[in-house]
Amino acid sequence: MEEAPVKERLAGGPRIAVLGLHLEANAFAPPTRLEDFARQCLVRGAAMTALARGGTSHMPAEIAGFYHRMDATGPWQPVPVLIAAAPPGGPIEHAVFLDLLDAMRRGLAAALPLDGVYIASHGASASTGDEDSDGTLAAMVRQVVGPAVPILCSHDLHCNVSERLVAAVDALVVYRTNPHVDMAARAADCADLLREVLAGERLARAFVRLPLTPPSVTLLTASGPYAERIAEAEALMREDPRIANASVAAGFVFGDLPKCGMTVTVTARGGDAALAREAALCLARHAWAARHRHLPRLTPLAEAVAAAVAAGRGEAPPVLLADVADNPGGGGRGSTAYLLRALHEAEAQGVVLGVFVDPALAAEAHARGEGAVLEAVFNREESEFSRRFAAPARVLALRDGEGLGRRGTMAGRRFSLGPSALLELEGSGLRVVVGSLRRQLHEPAMLEMHGIDIAQARCVVVKSRGHFRAGFDEFFGEDRILEVDAPGLTSPVLANFAWKRLPRPVFPIDPEAAWEPQGSTIPATQAQ
Repeated sequence: MEEAPVKERLAGGPRIAVLGLHLEANAFAPPTRLEDFARQCLVRGAAMTALARGGTSHMPAEIAGFYHRMDATGPWQPVPVLIAAAPPGGPIEHAVFLDLLDAMRRGLAAALPLDGVYIASHGASASTGDEDSDGTLAAMVRQVVGPAVPILCSHDLHCNVSERLVAAVDALVVYRTNPHVDMAARAADCADLLREVLAGERLARAFVRLPLTPPSVTLLTASGPYAERIAEAEALMREDPRIANASVAAGFVFGDLPKCGMTVTVTARGGDAALAREAALCLARHAWAARHRHLPRLTPLAEAVAAAVAAGRGEAPPVLLADVADNPGGGGRGSTAYLLRALHEAEAQGVVLGVFVDPALAAEAHARGEGAVLEAVFNREESEFSRRFAAPARVLALRDGEGLGRRGTMAGRRFSLGPSALLELEGSGLRVVVGSLRRQLHEPAMLEMHGIDIAQARCVVVKSRGHFRAGFDEFFGEDRILEVDAPGLTSPVLANFAWKRLPRPVFPIDPEAAWEPQGSTIPATQAQ
């Protein structure tokens, strides 16, 4: 294809391709299939632009964030290719990944010539045949567009970054909030950096990987060791205009991959590779020095149940129990019944639990109708952690599961639980929101749509790791949140897992793990 003259092409603004792949791949969970993407987000071509500029959307928030900043900073010609997002689960079936990759390749090739590319990906994906699917995607984009076209990439802070990805892009920009509420802001950063490169700015970057895989519950950004690293990175960018971006990625240990581990990627203006390397090593040294602060502090199951009982009796304020080991937001199935059974047997009062993922039970509730009494069988098909639990229950409410988030990570974004039901267990009065699709309970609307007044509950149980904090902070302060130690696919007790591909030794699994800073950087590459 013969390229149009650059001046003619840029008359309507630069042609920028937009694409991305969102999956947090838990190696211990069942593979992610095409239908998982189709049920959450699989949008191609012009529909991406319409959704990005049309208000509420089910696409990742980065897409609208990038469009809005590009629209605000000058003319441009969006070239939407494909955005695919699935709930956290196992690695993508390899054939599905190859089909998505091929669709992106064909879309990019058909759109040439391009002046830039924005990749909006989660960064912790993998396929059953490719441990570095994010790196493969970035390398494919670079191969198609050539060495001179700037590529900007954003990732979730729970990303596993490869040297190949960093080498393929001109800048990697990682989230800085956990719970994640800055997706659109980081996409805007990518838009701004892209404008800079198109105006002639030269970028260089440095990359450091640490033998540190912190449990996710130690990675909040309001306070703690990770919050301090984020604050330090922000100070670098604020105080030294030569630093275009400093990203400290926490990593996603359940990927169980050689590229797992906390990473630091620094991008410097002026092609200053030495500055980027110095800044990256400084951030990495401080992260390593604070490694012992990344040991989780969990509440034993019996102690958590006792706290719920006391709250139900009015002897203590309401409490939130986080079932962090069964977080669908990290690949958990949302179907462990350890807390459910214990709270029911203890007859804890005023308890609301959600979202328990059980399509068969939700379907039965819909078939019976509101007001029906049934023997609620949770996990009639058992798996490793999802054991059967049964109790008489009444169907209080039935919903289609379609909702709009109002707070935190889901604010203004559409979600779907699939057909859902609110059940009340006889004897304890415990209320359970049962959903058909795997979704973590990090948005109050998921309960409120079933008629639940959260402010009146004495105990709320969320199957979520940490994002619930941005949604439920209006009801529960940090002193009323307990992270419960129970079995599950996302347990913060990393010694519970049979690791196969994780680099060893690595802290905190291996307390003796060591790190030599001088040996952990890769040569910084300079934007063309």
